[in-house]
Amino acid sequence: MFSNKKIVDFFFELGQLRIIDHEGWRLIGVEFPESVADHSLRAAQIGFILAKLENYENPFEVCSLVIFHDIEECRIGDIHKVANRYVSADKERAVKEQLKSLGKIGEEIFKIWKRVNFAEDRAGIIAKDADLIEQAVTAKEYMEKGYSYAGDWINNVEKKVKTNSAKKLLKLLRKSDPNDWWQGLKKIY
Repeated sequence: MFSNKKIVDFFFELGQLRIIDHEGWRLIGVEFPESVADHSLRAAQIGFILAKLENYENPFEVCSLVIFHDIEECRIGDIHKVANRYVSADKERAVKEQLKSLGKIGEEIFKIWKRVNFAEDRAGIIAKDADLIEQAVTAKEYMEKGYSYAGDWINNVEKKVKTNSAKKLLKLLRKSDPNDWWQGLKKIY
């Protein structure tokens, strides 16, 4: 059994994602990388669109999956790939413990988390691709700012994505300029 107080406590814990940075970007010199919360929001938005492109019947489901995909980082932080060579974190244990006091709601969130992190089904695969595409988009933005090694993220993402739509988007992303979207929108006086 859980109490509403435990739910409120969990809300505060989720707030930690706003202050935990995506640490991998520091390897290439990004002094103030985006937070895990920043990443999760855009990844969820991408997830919705990617689900539509993949003709998945419930894009809202994919969006919900992505929103919870990094919640373990509230407790263990964001451990980048180089650090992973030396440090191991029991992500599944962290998620189980953080959700234990939420009863059935916690069990549901744990199932959501697993579906993305283990790409257990079609929605989980699309959600994981959305996570990866968001990292590639961020990498492209950092490349535009002069962090040429950010291209490594795009190369790595390209090897991991599974959906046809994600593969097509990555090809387009490589040729895109992050500033194109606002060109021509300035008001001329």
